[in-house]
Amino acid sequence: MQKGKLSYVGKAKDMYETDDPRLLWMVYKDQATAGDGAKKEQIAGKGELNQKITRLIFAYLADHGIKTHLKKIISDTEELVEKLDMFELEVVLRNLAAGSIVRRLGIEKGTEFKGGMIEFYYKSDDLHDPLLTDDNLMFMHLATPAQLQEIKRLTLEVNTLLTELFKRAGLILVDFKLEFGTNADGEVVLGDEFSPDNCRLWDVHTHESFDKDIFRNSDEDMIPFYKAVYERLCSALS
Repeated sequence: MQKGKLSYVGKAKDMYETDDPRLLWMVYKDQATAGDGAKKEQIAGKGELNQKITRLIFAYLADHGIKTHLKKIISDTEELVEKLDMFELEVVLRNLAAGSIVRRLGIEKGTEFKGGMIEFYYKSDDLHDPLLTDDNLMFMHLATPAQLQEIKRLTLEVNTLLTELFKRAGLILVDFKLEFGTNADGEVVLGDEFSPDNCRLWDVHTHESFDKDIFRNSDEDMIPFYKAVYERLCSALS
């Protein structure tokens, strides 16, 4: 398998074509960003840790019937993934109130959303990823009604599975962001990654953050916390 031309540049990952039109070569980067890129740093080892954590999570989800795009690990920061036609959506599942929803709704941090609250955001840097209603989403033809229902079903199933897994790892899954696409067969498949970059994790006892809020809200080194997430997951899965 050969890595071809660069096809997508992201904040945390780059995608390259391969000699197989069904597969892409994904590379995790050490870059950390926050506030629409207002804060940006290179943090050695971040890409490797995010890939390791994603590998554990995606393998666990696949073992429980959730189809992901991950096909093969190439190196500590590279992997082959199934080429998907990605929905222009960020799918957010909230178990507890944190971040933007606290400010938006004027509610207390840590407020529980029983059963989980799903929100959709339009992936547009120019528009700063605005919040969408289901009607907005349909009007913009970002997904069909059937695809939307499948996205919601998969998101809730992921939440059930990962809430339990992180609980075993001594962490509370506060919220997370998923991205989905359709494969060549028209199936809705989980893409992107699952790491402390795109979820909030609090220690079950102290409620200390083990996620990108460390970078967003302080100058503290995030790497020890990401390493701890990986080590706790390894222990929970052993």
